[in-house]
Amino acid sequence: MRHTEFWARLESAVGAGYYEVWADQYVMSELGGLTARQALEAGYTPKEVWAAVWRALDLPATLR
Repeated sequence: MRHTEFWARLESAVGAGYYEVWADQYVMSELGGLTARQALEAGYTPKEVWAAVWRALDLPATLR
């Protein structure tokens, strides 16, 4: 998964007006207490971060 696909998926999941705020403010223990943006900047792959987001938001399996 590329970064652009990650951001497109997150935008689709939480909405165009909210996805960046969510990525900057929602802390996930699964990512070591980092937000999605921090995790990407720290070197987590977009696929790893998306998996954590998917679980945090309890999204349907079709969006995995």
